[in-house]
Amino acid sequence: MAEAANWYDEVAMPALLRAARTTYGSAIREAMREAACDDVPRNGVFVIGGIARNGGALGDIISALGVSKQAAGQLVDSLVVRGYLDRSVDPQDRRRLTVTLTERGRLAAAASRLAVDRVDAEVAKRVGADAVAHARATLAAMIDVKDAMEER
Repeated sequence: MAEAANWYDEVAMPALLRAARTTYGSAIREAMREAACDDVPRNGVFVIGGIARNGGALGDIISALGVSKQAAGQLVDSLVVRGYLDRSVDPQDRRRLTVTLTERGRLAAAASRLAVDRVDAEVAKRVGADAVAHARATLAAMIDVKDAMEER
């Protein structure tokens, strides 16, 4: 049997994805500690980052998380109590609530973004921008496959 050209050639793609994800998770957790935001709950950085990038489209962000409405509500409650989000009544439609980042939420979002940018830069330094672009296209194709499977 021929030897694999690279250590990762014989590793299942899901295992590679899981291990790679921990690289970002570790960097983000360290950035949160450095920014004195180490009490962000699980999935909280995803919500904070989503609001920072897309405004208050909380429904879309929560949907992407794939958690129950109850879990999403608890997560938002926790982020409000810990000072990362403000929740207020929408002046246009008093039946709706709006969620915005507080100053602490903006600090957490900036720290997270910086951590992701640092990992991205290190990866690009190791494999080059073209390989990173190819990896992003591959991951997008995987998401498309998932979406197509869900439509069946």
